[in-house]
Amino acid sequence: MRAARRPHWRTAIVAAFAWLACAAAQAAALPLQACRLVGLDHDAQCGVLKRPLDPARPDGTQIDLHVVVIPALARQKLPDPIFFFAGGPGQSAVGLAGTIEHLTSRLAARRDLVLIDQRGTGHSAPLNCDVPTPDEALARALDRARAAAALDACRVALQKLPWGDLRFYTTTIAMADADAVRAALGADRIDLIGISYGTRAALEYLRAYPTHVRRVVIDGVAPPDMVLPDSDDIDADAALAALFRDCAAETACAKAHPSLAQTWQRLLLSLPKAIDFVGPVSGEARQVTMTRAALRGLVRPGLYQPTLGALLPYAIEQAAAGRYESLMALATGDADLSEGEHFSVICAEDAPRMSPADRADGDHEAQAMYCAACASWPRGDVPAAFYTIPRSAAPVLLLSGGLDPVTPPRHAERVAKALGPMARSVVVANNGHNVTAIACMRDAVFHFINAATDAEAQAVDMGCAAKMPRPLAFQPPLPSRARAADNDPNRFDDSAPHTPGVPPPGMKDAR
Repeated sequence: MRAARRPHWRTAIVAAFAWLACAAAQAAALPLQACRLVGLDHDAQCGVLKRPLDPARPDGTQIDLHVVVIPALARQKLPDPIFFFAGGPGQSAVGLAGTIEHLTSRLAARRDLVLIDQRGTGHSAPLNCDVPTPDEALARALDRARAAAALDACRVALQKLPWGDLRFYTTTIAMADADAVRAALGADRIDLIGISYGTRAALEYLRAYPTHVRRVVIDGVAPPDMVLPDSDDIDADAALAALFRDCAAETACAKAHPSLAQTWQRLLLSLPKAIDFVGPVSGEARQVTMTRAALRGLVRPGLYQPTLGALLPYAIEQAAAGRYESLMALATGDADLSEGEHFSVICAEDAPRMSPADRADGDHEAQAMYCAACASWPRGDVPAAFYTIPRSAAPVLLLSGGLDPVTPPRHAERVAKALGPMARSVVVANNGHNVTAIACMRDAVFHFINAATDAEAQAVDMGCAAKMPRPLAFQPPLPSRARAADNDPNRFDDSAPHTPGVPPPGMKDAR
């Protein structure tokens, strides 16, 4: 046999570069291992991807980006995984694993579901403030100075962390992280689902990495140019006005709460004043000074979901009579949110665009609160292109609740026009913030993403959105009128007339 020829030097160089590329690809891969998460019935795959805190300094401080992949159940899964972006800003996507899997269960049968704890949230370089007790959280909600002091102390503590440079937690940087996860998982194209602030994240990913996007679903649209603190009070007032209108149109609500809008105005005009109430969690009697801004803040959580909002007419009527416990209970909840990441995003992306006139409104404190917090909060750089919404080549489904107090349909409709003919805006008229949890909308999202072609995706029937009724207003239960048994020694004939204060005939005098 003839001796083998020596490889040409150019061939050797090409082979060397190929080997280096292969080695680099292997180094960039995201190693995953089996893990169990709260809310999941089966194993997931968990991994950590190293990312530079400052993208301009790849050799500088590194952070651990925590990623969870919920594997598709089908043996032959589809190649485009679903990336889910959580709300807030500040929510942990991994912490919502059970809820997200439930919402996407049909889709997740054939597609991997990818959850990323966005930098600053969950376990990814967390920027968490202290977790107040429910009563302390309520106290901060009623006292702006108390809340500001707690937030300032949190900022000082966060800046002492190894990853505490708060300039590097913007949406743009976070989406660069997300694309690094996509590449590490070996996915060419992905589907995006974003909820609330997650819609802003999804729009930024679509803008920055359009060729890697197959389909997009955004629910409760908060576009990058929205200026969240400015819109907050305007949209909440519109949702409250809709509540008053619908109460007046509902026979039972109008009878129980006549002139509810006027009752609300009288209540506002009576403030500020000292009020007494019983803490909804501690059960202890307390006294605070109730302001108009604090009252608006107590009402707002009930506007997010019409099922909770059904209690608002009763709670407002009770507050007007001096009983604030119902409103306090509505406003008491467990908001699992990274405040450090929340303010890092808002202070960089929204606060610089707030107008001075808005900040001066004493009744609507959202702007004033963010303005005060962001005055000392480090701000990251935001590229000008971040605020633009280019045409989309991928189909985009925009979902809104017609009663949403924070991201109403007007935002989605404007974004849909900017995205172009591949975008479709659908409104669930009688729902609040986020509509994907409604069964018929879950089916619609499934068919939209699962459609084989873009044309089929855009033609999915969304008619169920118009059929959702608003829940009827809460009515307190009436006193029981059940008759006592004949052998009950305390029985009396409740149909017979009797003198007030005098025990009816046949009823024992407990005195």
